[in-house]
Amino acid sequence: MAKKNFSNTYIFIYSAVLVVVAALILTVVSVSLKPFQQKNQAAETKQMILKTIGIEATRDNADQLYAQHITEADGHYTFSGGIVLPLKGTGLWGPIWGYLALDPAGTVVGAIFDHKGETPGLGGEISSDKFAQRFIGKRMDTQPIALRKNADPASAHEVDAISGGTMTSNGVTDMLAKAYNDYSSLNTEH
Repeated sequence: MAKKNFSNTYIFIYSAVLVVVAALILTVVSVSLKPFQQKNQAAETKQMILKTIGIEATRDNADQLYAQHITEADGHYTFSGGIVLPLKGTGLWGPIWGYLALDPAGTVVGAIFDHKGETPGLGGEISSDKFAQRFIGKRMDTQPIALRKNADPASAHEVDAISGGTMTSNGVTDMLAKAYNDYSSLNTEH
């Protein structure tokens, strides 16, 4: 069998056509899936907010439960027992976020945190229920909650920092300080 020799021009054109076709296919798939991604992201956000007030929701019932229990207003969320504050910040490797549910007196009744790329076993611990439970009963009434190494368990405004996750702990503390400022401005407006 004879070996065919293809010219450099032929190889270049063939490669270019292949790249263009692949790019078109990926673009069509990406654009067609975008509404599903947005719907899933919205459902996940609603599930997180509901979880802070003690309601476990699925993607199937998140919309219904959210409509029954949550009211949106000026970048925060209210429920029958208080307010849910959104949290956004930066950890060691990327974005971190969460929600903090406060009763009318400013006591934390629920918390949830998540991240995009923190180190598992270290900063990634913020997405665990065990970490979120540290915030229950803490207060955002007169000052923000801060993560500290060897935090005083009796302090209403301190939570023990993540061992080995200093940058993520600092990011959570910064998120909480911003949330406190937002919360304080809401309280002075009303």
